[in-house]
Amino acid sequence: MSHLPVLLKECIEGLQIRADGIYVDGTYGRGGHCLEIAKRLTTGKVIAIDQDEDAFAGADGLLLEYRKNVELVHGNFCDISNLLLESGYREVDGMLFDLGVSSPQLDSAHRGFSYMQDAVLDMRMDRSSNLTAKEIVNNWTESALKKIFYEYGEERYAALIARAIIKKRQEKTIETTFDLNAIIFSAIPAAARREAQHPSKRCFQALRIAVNDELGAIEKMLKLAPERLKKGGRICIISFHSLEDRLVKNAFIAGANGCSCPRDFPVCACGFIPTLKIVTKKPITSGAEELMDNPRARSAKLRIAQKI
Repeated sequence: MSHLPVLLKECIEGLQIRADGIYVDGTYGRGGHCLEIAKRLTTGKVIAIDQDEDAFAGADGLLLEYRKNVELVHGNFCDISNLLLESGYREVDGMLFDLGVSSPQLDSAHRGFSYMQDAVLDMRMDRSSNLTAKEIVNNWTESALKKIFYEYGEERYAALIARAIIKKRQEKTIETTFDLNAIIFSAIPAAARREAQHPSKRCFQALRIAVNDELGAIEKMLKLAPERLKKGGRICIISFHSLEDRLVKNAFIAGANGCSCPRDFPVCACGFIPTLKIVTKKPITSGAEELMDNPRARSAKLRIAQKI
């Protein structure tokens, strides 16, 4: 298997898997984490969720004798409560969410995720949704484009790029990834074009996040997922972007220490009852050995919390 699941050992240890437990892999992707959970089960089950049905295409071949321990579910993890109830489970023993974008669709040129391959601007993880990257670049306002490029992509030339997009689309519709590449390239200073990172990387990331409402989905998942954990169950979340990690960190803190009383109050008067215990005071990151085998893991951060 060429795909290397990020922080695999740390996730498996963090979940504290029981052979008869019920677990959620909320981001099946290429199935690496799911497989390792399933290997440790006897009568247990993995509920493997992905919003792109294409992700499940090779599942039978990957999982082989462990397939009986895996239920594949098409859906978005932001709807975790309903997806579990539809599968017959009110609570589970553990959950894992890898927020990285390693799903197979990213490798398909025609899906429009890559700035390295020419294709129609699409970027939908779930192809049944309506919003595409083409819709955004051709119809959103200059201020909205600037906002997503700056906030989601941390693009320092967001204003220049947004202005260039508005100007170009007045001439003709922006259709493809290479159309957008050319606009970005022309908008930024010459020195920025020579940087090691591709000039379009940050804007493409921002568009992908916007098209799929990735941050909104994470916020919903973080609110709902702990409610579906059994007492003592653990939730492990891998993030790759500072915005994602901040959401995870704040949600865990709110569940563990969301008391709103002034610090000088001798006892809590707001009625807050903690629901989580933070297992990882600081996020777990990849070691030198993993980074050598999988450079993609360099920005990965794993946070773990336990239901109390």
